Amino acid sequence: MAYAACPKCRHSPLPEDQAFPALCPACGLVLAKYGARPLAPVNEAGGPTRLETFIFHVPEKVPKWSWQGRALALAVVALWTVWIWIDMDIRNGKAGSTFLHMVLLPFHEAGHYAIFRWFGQFIMTLGGTLGQHLMPIVVGVSLLVRNRDPFGAALFFWLLGFSTVDMAVYMYDAFDPKLRLLGGATGQESDGHDWQNTFGDLGLLRRARGIGLFFSVVGVGIMLTCLAWATTVLRLQRERIAH
Repeated sequence: MAYAACPKCRHSPLPEDQAFPALCPACGLVLAKYGARPLAPVNEAGGPTRLETFIFHVPEKVPKWSWQGRALALAVVALWTVWIWIDMDIRNGKAGSTFLHMVLLPFHEAGHYAIFRWFGQFIMTLGGTLGQHLMPIVVGVSLLVRNRDPFGAALFFWLLGFSTVDMAVYMYDAFDPKLRLLGGATGQESDGHDWQNTFGDLGLLRRARGIGLFFSVVGVGIMLTCLAWATTVLRLQRERIAH
């Protein structure tokens, strides 16, 4: 196998003849003795792009138990995703997981009253949805940037995808409110329906159902993309398992 970039340090270019004892000029890796496939796609100059190196970061050595645990976690999340999609019914107010809805609910309420209440009534009303999206975004970015853990980040951005589906249910309901809100009333019986108020302020209430269906597709797309991202990270990590 001929490498376009060093599979260890990503240096390029490499010697054209990579037969033993050819070395990487930067780190001294004996290319013929390195059995792993290249860890990231390469750009036209022969090395990985900065973004690819960032989102597909792989440590020098991956403990076997850690990789196996992550593989199990990914399998569980993938099966859970299928279950969510089977149970999802935007038109009838079902996001597919009551459990995840309840996990996001405290962050939704915190968005209203602890974070965005200082920015006026419109932003405060929108702040519930912003708050529930903000949690997986903040944790995912922190895992990616500070911990160099793209696998963990992928799972939290998967949660962002579900949060988008959860938002889509609320959006769809705004046109003809039937969902029970925290106070026990629907949007027809109270003024507490976030998206009924938001769409009303924006003059979009008649389009609420179409917007809700659109964002349900966006949410599903985010979940699917993040599963693919996590799968790719695991595949790359497999090449670095410490035996």
